[in-house]
Amino acid sequence: MSKPLQRDAPRLAFVASDWTEAQDARRRLIARHGDRPEEEADVVVALGGDGFMLEVLHRNLSSRRPIYGMNRGSVGFLMNDYNETDLVERIAGAEQAIIHPLSMTAIDAGGGEHRGLAINDVSLLRSTRQAAKLRIIIDGRIRLEELICDGALVSTPAGSTAYNLSAHGPIIPLDAQVLALTPISAFRPRRWRGALLSHQARVSFEILESAKRPVSAVADNVEVRDVVRVDVVEDRAISLAVLFDAGRSLEERMLAEQFEA
Repeated sequence: MSKPLQRDAPRLAFVASDWTEAQDARRRLIARHGDRPEEEADVVVALGGDGFMLEVLHRNLSSRRPIYGMNRGSVGFLMNDYNETDLVERIAGAEQAIIHPLSMTAIDAGGGEHRGLAINDVSLLRSTRQAAKLRIIIDGRIRLEELICDGALVSTPAGSTAYNLSAHGPIIPLDAQVLALTPISAFRPRRWRGALLSHQARVSFEILESAKRPVSAVADNVEVRDVVRVDVVEDRAISLAVLFDAGRSLEERMLAEQFEA
């Protein structure tokens, strides 16, 4: 049985997804360690999968409060293995990864402006059976006049193992200071596989033939339909801290992912 919290131990808030396994784990951990409201905690312990971790990170965007996740969901790349023993010691010895989100500004067909923050990626997706036509502009310069595709996405290093990897984009080390620009099922130019960009780059998409070929833009939990232009830039003013068990840092996981058969 783990040791009770000492006076100098971190104040912990336990939050869980709706899954039964996550809720049961939360009750057991609170019985051992007590519980604080998120706004009073030194560390938030998130129980669930990667989707729930993103929810918790969004709730703590302005607090800089570190989040320690344990996997009680289906996908847990951002989570530590679930173990109820020695939790305080594991948190004390954890390695910290700093994540900067992407800021999305989307203009819809009616001229409305919508904003969203994305910890993983900003994605543009065709809304009908017809392929999307996108013009890609980097720092004010047209780099690709027309991309015919199912969509495209801009990924943070932390999000490079998520949708970006499924779309055959590169895995990016956290300290690389680059973003991944990746097409989704590109039809023309057929051989274009995307680009690696400076983390300071401003990426703009203009949607061509938008009335005929509508496109949606998604930044994590914000979706905007019928967009005509989308601008994406990294927001360095926001720093999110995610804690990983010693020897199981996010950098190590991303490296190991590239050598899996």
